[in-house]
Amino acid sequence: MKPVLALVGRPNVGKSTLFNRLTQSRDAIVADFAGLTRDRHYGNARQGKLEFIVIDTGGFEPKAESGIYMEMAKQTRQAVAEADAVVFVVDARGGLTSQDHDIANYLRKLGKPTILAANKAEGMTDAVQMPEFYELGLGDIHPISAAHGQGIRSLIEAAFEPLHLAEPEEEGEAADSGAIKLAVAGRPNVGKSTLINTWLGEERLVAFDLPGTTRDAISVPFERGGQKFELIDTAGLRRRGKVFEAIEKFSVVKTLQAIESANVVLLLLDATQGVTEQDAHIAGYILESGRAVVIALNKWDAVDEYQRQQLQRQLETRLAFLKFAPLHFISALKRQGLGPVWTAIAQAHRSAMVKMPTPVLTRLLQEAVAFQTPKRSGMFRPKLRYAHQGGMNPPVIVVHGNSLEHVTDAYKRFLEARFRKEFKLVGTPLRIEMKTSKNPYSDKE
Repeated sequence: MKPVLALVGRPNVGKSTLFNRLTQSRDAIVADFAGLTRDRHYGNARQGKLEFIVIDTGGFEPKAESGIYMEMAKQTRQAVAEADAVVFVVDARGGLTSQDHDIANYLRKLGKPTILAANKAEGMTDAVQMPEFYELGLGDIHPISAAHGQGIRSLIEAAFEPLHLAEPEEEGEAADSGAIKLAVAGRPNVGKSTLINTWLGEERLVAFDLPGTTRDAISVPFERGGQKFELIDTAGLRRRGKVFEAIEKFSVVKTLQAIESANVVLLLLDATQGVTEQDAHIAGYILESGRAVVIALNKWDAVDEYQRQQLQRQLETRLAFLKFAPLHFISALKRQGLGPVWTAIAQAHRSAMVKMPTPVLTRLLQEAVAFQTPKRSGMFRPKLRYAHQGGMNPPVIVVHGNSLEHVTDAYKRFLEARFRKEFKLVGTPLRIEMKTSKNPYSDKE
């Protein structure tokens, strides 16, 4: 599973800027005043070949005893507990403060791998302020500039150097056992463990806990209808009917890690609470990871007709980007609607691993162009010549031709719909990549 990195520091030192730099996004709001970030924010990051989960936190005040700063401190402590390594960000221009000392004292007591990053250090490598950060007792200082991208690569390499990151390769080898890796993902208390217990109980399977990683991700192997499954429980299921609250609190980062390890993700929602922003974040991460997905709305028996209509509207607006995912209404407690969910899981896995012959793809592409040509862009009209499959889980279709950089997103959606219909793709993202042929005379005068 992907390692987890937490960004910690006092307010306005540039944690969110560093988060955006690592995730190559603008997900974290950045402004030149303190206290903007309050909750934990999760993102998928990459440095070279290393992929990891990064957590942005609010300004940390370990001694806060009341008000919003105490709540922010709780969020930061949780992020540190979830992380494999911590980057402690300080302000190289502002210098050392008493709050930096308080944070350093807290991190030293935990004994977790911690790297000290002096941000806003562009042009300041020989500055007088830099040596004073050695007082924090956290080892070497890593001067960086999150805004300009300086020193980021060496910082990440130093942060993960103490960890053993060979585990994902071993997981990849074990993934070819023929079992479908199914992750049950969702917010805390939506009924994940109840659903798992119901599955195990009604199938009367002998379940056992495989040794998990250091983050206690539990795999429960079982078989249904001759198909083997490896269930990845994000709630920390230890034994039937028991879920530890301490482990349940780690469900956010566990969910992200489980999604990365799975072939198919069952996104479980709570009908009594509606579709929340956190549900949409998890759904977005599933889409970004390219995993096949089935949506199940749990506790459907506990809502009235008006609430059901409201839920339908929320699904259409907040999860519109998962229109390809089948939706099922279930009650895990009363064992209602669970059969069709298994059928949808099998269909989603088949769709994610489908093989698409090049002649069929090229024929579909040519038929689509004949039906509707792509929009002209200035003097150029994109010419789509042939297509082939570029990958599975998720399926990737690579289209070759000329001036394909001018193909609009609307036309890509048009192509996607035709490919989906032909191959009956259900529950899996489909990625279409455009590759423009190089003009052999472009470099000649």
